[in-house]
Amino acid sequence: MSQVITVIASITAKSGEEKVVAEALKTAEKEVQGEPGCESYVLHRNISQPQQFIMLERWSSRQHLDEHEKAPAFQKLAAALNNRASLDVILSQEVSAG
Repeated sequence: MSQVITVIASITAKSGEEKVVAEALKTAEKEVQGEPGCESYVLHRNISQPQQFIMLERWSSRQHLDEHEKAPAFQKLAAALNNRASLDVILSQEVSAG
């Protein structure tokens, strides 16, 4: 089985906090893409619920994901989202057809 970790993070901004949350997520998207082990880190916005953002992440290993969570960009994002948004995270691995 692959060690690659896919993260599906759903971030829902509180009312009136959408702009601040969006800017923090866009900044993080730019900063995180260069981190070791980051294969993909892409921000999406729910079309029917614009207060909801989805960050789709792909990490080459759990170790890289753990290191990301200690990195300055992640810490800055966590501080920016504190009391401004709720977060739901799913960690997953690909299931191969083999």
